[in-house]
Amino acid sequence: MELAECIGAACEGDEGAARSEITEVASYSLAGPCSLVFAEHARYLDAALASSAGALIVPERVSLPSASASGSNGKVILRAKNPRLAFALAAAELRRVEGREAGIAHSAVVDPSAEVHAGALVEALTVVGAGARIGARSRIGAGCVIGPGVVIGRDCELAPRVVVCSGTTLGDRVIVRAGAVLGSEGFGFVPDPESGRYYKFPQIGRLEIGDDVEIGANTTVDRGALDATVLADGVKLDNLVQVAHNVRLGRNVVVASQTGISGSSVLEDNVLVGGQVGIADHVRIEEGAILGAQCGVPSKKVVRGKGVIFWGTPARPIADYLRELATLARLARKKK
Repeated sequence: MELAECIGAACEGDEGAARSEITEVASYSLAGPCSLVFAEHARYLDAALASSAGALIVPERVSLPSASASGSNGKVILRAKNPRLAFALAAAELRRVEGREAGIAHSAVVDPSAEVHAGALVEALTVVGAGARIGARSRIGAGCVIGPGVVIGRDCELAPRVVVCSGTTLGDRVIVRAGAVLGSEGFGFVPDPESGRYYKFPQIGRLEIGDDVEIGANTTVDRGALDATVLADGVKLDNLVQVAHNVRLGRNVVVASQTGISGSSVLEDNVLVGGQVGIADHVRIEEGAILGAQCGVPSKKVVRGKGVIFWGTPARPIADYLRELATLARLARKKK
């Protein structure tokens, strides 16, 4: 089975079954003959085997029940070290195959100097500016605006109404959800002490987005002021996240919804950020640190501690935070 090779799974089943067509992933209740399901633990096997799915991902060493001759109820069995991960990889591969439609919609406006790969898809009412480049098998949803000189790599997927401003580059396999704005001008002003007025500081930098990045709906990522805002390979941003100018996010940084990251802050590789976190300017979050939901990091703070969870405002290790809460509770009881 071609899908098994793509996800690194071992395929079991007769030759005919192994050649069966799988077109979607599904839950047990909604699965059909062309569906793929997974059983992460042995306790889920009976339900998975009872479903109508055509294929099932199971742990490498799990034993199948012997209710039928093959033990698999006619399903193709894919054995994987991590069934949940294999299922996610399979979903991505099936989505990529499904998106192989290509062409430019009649209502799209594509500048003559833009380069759209013959295998890419540009949907209705999209505008592609001068000198922009769109790679093979990339899909640009309806109503998107791709600014002049933008570069979009291969196998990217932009949902409807995404705006990608001039000076932005996207690597390969980047997913951008509806309403996101990439590469817009940052929020930077210089005050005039005499008049009290604020004057816009130049926002003429770039936005560089690596491979395998995912950006959620209505998220905004600003270009650099004079240099670049950088999202390294594997970054995942939830919906409603704000990333300001000159921010640098390392590999595999994950940021949950409603978080704001102020200008010139750096989040090193593998940092995890919970929802509604506020990160002020010129902050450095060192590799592997975890910021819990609603915590706050003040300007120029350095947060270090691989695998350590930080909580509260100002953010500190959760053990310290909980001790402080316990002390306050004791003081409150004494006062009563």
